Amino acid sequence: MKFLRRKFYIATDEEILNGEATDVYFTRVEKILESAGLKDKKVRAEFHTYGLPKDYSWAIFAGLEEALNVLENHKVDVYALPEGILFREREPVMLIEGEYYDFALYESIILGILRHYTSIATKTARIKYAAGNKQVLFFGLRSLHPALAPLADRAALIGGADSVSGVLSKKYLGVEPSGTMPHSLMIIVGDQAKAWKLFDENIDESVPRIILVDTFWDERIETELAMKTLGKKLYGVRLDTPSSRRGNFRKIIEEVRWALDLNGFKNVKIIASGGLNEEDINELKDIVDAFGVGTSIAFPPSVDISMDIVEVYENGEWIPRTKRGKLPGAKKIYRCPGFKDQILPWNKSPEKCEDGSEPKLLLKKYIENGKLIEPLPDLKEIRKLVLSQLNELANITF
Repeated sequence: MKFLRRKFYIATDEEILNGEATDVYFTRVEKILESAGLKDKKVRAEFHTYGLPKDYSWAIFAGLEEALNVLENHKVDVYALPEGILFREREPVMLIEGEYYDFALYESIILGILRHYTSIATKTARIKYAAGNKQVLFFGLRSLHPALAPLADRAALIGGADSVSGVLSKKYLGVEPSGTMPHSLMIIVGDQAKAWKLFDENIDESVPRIILVDTFWDERIETELAMKTLGKKLYGVRLDTPSSRRGNFRKIIEEVRWALDLNGFKNVKIIASGGLNEEDINELKDIVDAFGVGTSIAFPPSVDISMDIVEVYENGEWIPRTKRGKLPGAKKIYRCPGFKDQILPWNKSPEKCEDGSEPKLLLKKYIENGKLIEPLPDLKEIRKLVLSQLNELANITF
């Protein structure tokens, strides 16, 4: 059997947009619908999650722009939450209305986009929420196939990351990547101080002098050496101490902070990295200025979004119909202050909020008969929305 050999086993834009990057049973259902004369059967298909990961009470909806790129120019109407909106279990995040034959091939494709984006954005938002006013730096690209680098950086920025490390993010996202030095620099040079001097001599002054202080020696000793080597140019020190050498990470950081303060370097920042999650950040955020987070964001728990037909158009009316275990009928979400939501049947009006205000309808119509009708926000606007919601969460318990 002959097959196409490529340098990297990834789908092209054309293969995704043509519906080729799908599961085979969707190609078979197309054939069956055509044979049975059911190509014009209209449905409403809802995207939702019926179970968030353990200890999650909310998620951040992401990936909408790419999902709309897939559905544009198909004879469908698409309703969705705005990208970056916080949602909870059972709440519909997107709905497609149209002839099922026109979008059957795209179920797996759209779900893959929404799940992947939403999972990364949600984990980043949880990390950022734990970090509070401390910076979160995402550099988890080494955990992913390189084809996904811009996607992962974009999803992390949506979730509230303050910076990303991917070089391609400047090209595709308009975001200047951040990052200073890897351990390999010190290892190749063979001398920490010499390596740091070479960095200082060769890298643009706009890049902060953040020094890795855990390559060969004790972290406090290397920090003291960094102070002597760079003096007032020293902006920060990063501790990426592996777990096998870490002991009590907090006590190591406290020791480094003491040495910095004792020597007149109170302004020097401490950046912690190395397998961090929300629990670690909660334990360290009072003594750490920024967190470098990689794998836990790049490989987050999956926000399990699924698609189900919830209504079928028959004899001139919409008939609620879905598989068992799911709520039949199309739904809308109305939000009151404090993230108090009402999930209602499509045509039912909401009750007023507790404060007397009118609930806000969250599902917007983005595509009408294949045409995009709603302008999409840029990355900065989406990130701003997410951060504003994280600020609101500080006073809310679900």
